[in-house]
Amino acid sequence: MMQRLRRVGASVPAALQIAVAAAAAYAFASGVLGHDLPVVAVTVTLTALGLGRDARPRRVLETVIGILIGITLSEVLLILIGPGPAQLALVLAVTLLVARFISPSAAFAAAAGVQSVLVMLLPAPEGGVFVRSIDGVVGGVVALLVTALIPRDPRRAAQRDARRLFSTLDEALGTLAVALDTGDEPAADLALTRLRRTQQLVDDWAESLESAISIARISPFLRRHLPELRRQSRMLTGLDLASRHLRVIARRADFLVRDGERRAVLASLIRDMSAGIRLLSGEPEQARKILAELAALLSPNELLPKSPVTETVLVLLMRPLVVDLLVANGASPDDARAALPEV
Repeated sequence: MMQRLRRVGASVPAALQIAVAAAAAYAFASGVLGHDLPVVAVTVTLTALGLGRDARPRRVLETVIGILIGITLSEVLLILIGPGPAQLALVLAVTLLVARFISPSAAFAAAAGVQSVLVMLLPAPEGGVFVRSIDGVVGGVVALLVTALIPRDPRRAAQRDARRLFSTLDEALGTLAVALDTGDEPAADLALTRLRRTQQLVDDWAESLESAISIARISPFLRRHLPELRRQSRMLTGLDLASRHLRVIARRADFLVRDGERRAVLASLIRDMSAGIRLLSGEPEQARKILAELAALLSPNELLPKSPVTETVLVLLMRPLVVDLLVANGASPDDARAALPEV
């Protein structure tokens, strides 16, 4: 039940945006242009905006173009071959194939197909069938204007996705530290399982962040947030690389702890890394301090002078990881690498 309520709550801004846009498209097509039943204007607006995560103006524009192609093509074919079940099948098939030729997006083709069906099934309006093309343009323009002037708050989705990634990384690194500190193989397995989930979380954050940046570029109300969103984009790039390094480290650690030995030094390094990652989003200065101090420690000969290669390899793997985290926090690659001791 709580999950359903959260889903409803997350959809409220999109639902309100779509409702306002649909009403505006209907009012303009009906009140200004004098169209009796501007169904197409409303459906185009609804389809173009949608309830999905991706609210980028480019996606809205692509959907609008797909819809308009479906409407116009269907109206031309309707004039040429007339109505009927066989004609409906032919028009729908042609529209879907043309849409697939234009764009690889299945949603693009579906949007064009839905509108072609409406054209074939609804009675022709007064003024001719091409009135519906005008209504489609009205719906598309309204959808784009609403995207810029009444935008969904794109930062909320990006922040939510960022929190999920940070939380998963924190849990995974905490479990990995326990595994190294106690020689607990099940804990190492659990850490690796959690880290394998991070790629989807990275992809989700990348999608919502790209959408947020695209909307902020065209919205006069959200443009001031662009610097922060771009900082998040840089952080995401670093955390993507860091997550990949961590999965490699976790696989090595999973093999290493099978002997049941405690490795307190390695566990301490993982805990310091976890603390640095935890502070990246909210306290970048403190995160930089912790990560720089961690980088200065990563000399296998000094940390583990008499340890086997299987342990020193983990320290070596942490070096590029810490560089990625420092870069994610705003350091230049050269400065980040300079923080590491000579090997």
